[in-house]
Amino acid sequence: MAQSIAGMWQGTVTVNGAEIPFRFELAGSGGNVAGTFFNGDQRFTSTSGNLANNALELNWDYFAAKLTATVSGDSIEGTYNRARSRPLAFRAHRGMAETALANAPSIGGVWVLENVQSSKGESAWNFIVEQKGSHLSAAILRVDGDTGTLDGAYRDGKFVFSHFSGVRPARVEVSVNPEGTLTVAEGRHTMTAYRPDAVRAKGLAEPDDPSKHTGVKNAAERFHFAFHDLDGKPVSDADPRFKDKVVLVNIFGSWCPNCHDEAPFLESTYQKYRGAGLEIVALAFEEADQLKDPTRLRAFLKRYGIDYTVLLCGTTDEAKEKLSQASNWDAWPTTFFLGRDGRVRAVHTGFPSKASGELYTKAMEDFTSQVEQLLSENALTLRHE
Repeated sequence: MAQSIAGMWQGTVTVNGAEIPFRFELAGSGGNVAGTFFNGDQRFTSTSGNLANNALELNWDYFAAKLTATVSGDSIEGTYNRARSRPLAFRAHRGMAETALANAPSIGGVWVLENVQSSKGESAWNFIVEQKGSHLSAAILRVDGDTGTLDGAYRDGKFVFSHFSGVRPARVEVSVNPEGTLTVAEGRHTMTAYRPDAVRAKGLAEPDDPSKHTGVKNAAERFHFAFHDLDGKPVSDADPRFKDKVVLVNIFGSWCPNCHDEAPFLESTYQKYRGAGLEIVALAFEEADQLKDPTRLRAFLKRYGIDYTVLLCGTTDEAKEKLSQASNWDAWPTTFFLGRDGRVRAVHTGFPSKASGELYTKAMEDFTSQVEQLLSENALTLRHE
């Protein structure tokens, strides 16, 4: 190479005519070149890459994604393709954008967004802003999870937040109103943000409780599953390995960004409590081509070191039919908590990332508390109820 491409770059992808800026890092050279996207402090590094004659190709197997681009001096231009998504125009230039926060008003903390557009029947979302010194980030938290870390700056009297970590491209513009509310624009849709105490005082809608959004049609019935693992071996709830165990049945897909957020926490929970009688069964719903050859799913499991049971269950449009015991199930991921008697004792819809701050911490605490409560129950007593 005439010039090294290693270092930090400022990238953009174009979505619906809008440019979305993000941090991007390149390292290595030739057949060992690597590119990294960021979600806050979390790194998403390519699994393979090559640079030859100014032609750059990077692959992220766990996203089933590829960047094909041309390097010209301090500029890169090309296309980013990911399964289930439209191709995105990709550009990058060497260096990092300056964080502009001069004279920025203080908007840090938790807000509630009203006038949301939700396919899941939600009337409000959480909007979390972290503003400390020169650091500014945010996240919109829906019932299924959040946007990832929206990195922000303050220019021309408004905040501009954006995110792209190989998934979840987003651009959000925020203006502060004289009465203390925020106007939050995501694309062409505009929402109003209130502090939680103002929401309660005005009797406005509050965000859905992830522990109440989804349930089961008959709580007295054992929760059943019967699918094959990635080696083609049949696995069901009747297998001896699940007898008298607390079982978490996790509905996910390797295509789902919020499932990527949840997987490391599930794995750490499994390692911590498996000796006490916890089992986790993840039911994967993927695209038809992934069912034939689940390369992305295998890369997902490798990335997060998944050691719990993973079953390949069908395509995403088959999920509701195959999860017939569920009630109001519509979010990826969703976890059903089964007591030692095989019955659903709780359901947790979605999962936030670190970008959701204290709400991320609360989700982990609630999740862990539910696991510990179920593990503490006596198996023999439950079998004879």
